[in-house]
Amino acid sequence: MRQRLRIPRLIGSLLLVTAAGVGCGEAAADTGGRAAGHRAAAEPEVRPLGRIVPVPASVTPGGEPYALTATTRIGVDTRSRETKELGAYLAELLRPATGFPLPVVDEQTARGGIRLRLSTGDTALGDEGYRLRSGPDGITLTARRPAGLFRGVQTLRQQLPSAVERKSVQRGPWKVAGGTITDTPRYAHRGAMLDVARHFFTVDEVKRYIDQLALYKVNTLHLHLSDDQGWRIAVDSWPRLTTYGGSTEVGGGPGGFYTKEEYQEIVRYAASRYQEVVPEIDVPGHTNAALASYPELNCDGVAPPLYTGTKVGFSSLCVPKAVTYDFVDDVIREIAALTPGRYLHIGGDEAHSTSHADYVAFMDRVQPVVAKYGKKVIGWHQLTGTTPAPGALVQYWGIDRTSAAEKERVAEAARNGTGLILSPADRTYLDMKYTKETKLGLSWAGYVEVRRSYDWDPAAYLPGAPASAVKGVEAPLWTETLATTDDLDVMAFPRLPGVAELGWSPAASHDWDAYKVRLAEQAPRFEALGIDWYRSPEVPWPAP
Repeated sequence: MRQRLRIPRLIGSLLLVTAAGVGCGEAAADTGGRAAGHRAAAEPEVRPLGRIVPVPASVTPGGEPYALTATTRIGVDTRSRETKELGAYLAELLRPATGFPLPVVDEQTARGGIRLRLSTGDTALGDEGYRLRSGPDGITLTARRPAGLFRGVQTLRQQLPSAVERKSVQRGPWKVAGGTITDTPRYAHRGAMLDVARHFFTVDEVKRYIDQLALYKVNTLHLHLSDDQGWRIAVDSWPRLTTYGGSTEVGGGPGGFYTKEEYQEIVRYAASRYQEVVPEIDVPGHTNAALASYPELNCDGVAPPLYTGTKVGFSSLCVPKAVTYDFVDDVIREIAALTPGRYLHIGGDEAHSTSHADYVAFMDRVQPVVAKYGKKVIGWHQLTGTTPAPGALVQYWGIDRTSAAEKERVAEAARNGTGLILSPADRTYLDMKYTKETKLGLSWAGYVEVRRSYDWDPAAYLPGAPASAVKGVEAPLWTETLATTDDLDVMAFPRLPGVAELGWSPAASHDWDAYKVRLAEQAPRFEALGIDWYRSPEVPWPAP
């Protein structure tokens, strides 16, 4: 794998002077906040129960808080590999800042500590739900599935002071408010896409993003692995895809790619955070890196030069050639074998150099290949111009200005049983500029401030599409202008947590005035985690 040195970029011009602060309410449903111009109170010793992101489905505050101490133990069912691993994960999160040993023991010996329990009969919690009970005699986290326990651990860490995220010993106390949280997600798909094709990001950099997603209960990592500017995943039967097609990126940098072992390392790491990886190979357009690597994939048999710009729509696989389908079959077969998840994303957007007839013919041949290797299709919403395969999901990325005819075509597919992932570009694209002054990002979909990214309802978003067809939301992060993890941070935060809340929390809880208060309270956590972020003037950040 080729790697490059990363030089952190100073983005001081993005860091606007912050104004208003927030006080502390009594419960998660509190919609209050101090008026602009008032200074924020210091972070409370005990965070009100449920005052986190995403906001939980049900919160019943009450009783005295629980306090972690040097004698706290983490109790698990030692017969269960998953709960033992989750106990170890929780201990690793809490030890550096608290300085406490936090041994992981059998739950029978964890009296007065933190207990992680699986209760398979508690069907109301579903696959990702959890119940957290906190009081002076201990904390009990209960879930039906290990994924639910993991989501509950994220709630527990957010209930603790933000300093718990630091890697050196901090001053306590470490208290969790008393009461009960019962929480289940609104949607099964809560995704984030990372474009590693325009600019390449290393395994460790992808892991860092996975950990950021985990804090906000995101459960799907969509990796955009190929585009005109680079091919990022090794395919043994077509080795020049990476050795040549992966050798550059936007702006002419050295690019890079993942060996099969490195890709599997990402998949395993995501699984340890209960995230499913969805690999995307974008076809038939966005394929210049492949076309440059193999002349035979071009209709005229001539390979174009490698491309390092940012234009779209100029490339296409040669639909009539038999070798095109040998290529697609090999790529899908090898990547499917590396991917334990249910889905494989075949792209399909901006295929402007492919005629409509060729596009339909291509997708009619490619979708069955995905099924042949045991996966279900996800495609960008242009796939609805063909016949989506049974069980396919389409990812809608249109904007307010998208034509009514195109919206209706997607809605009709939804009415006919095709599931929708909503990623409207003028709401969820994390690479869109916040304002015209934003130095990074693009603006073709418009400017997307923090409120705009949060203040919409996925169930009612697409006219004519039944709410039942919406399977979830996803926040794509395209990287034409983003080359470092600092760049990713300042564009993803603070919009990513809001999209995550749209996917997790009940529709009735979505209220901008309440959300902006809770979001503002995330600022010390961002700082503790080393996350740079955009200080939106729409959010009452704590005074510096």
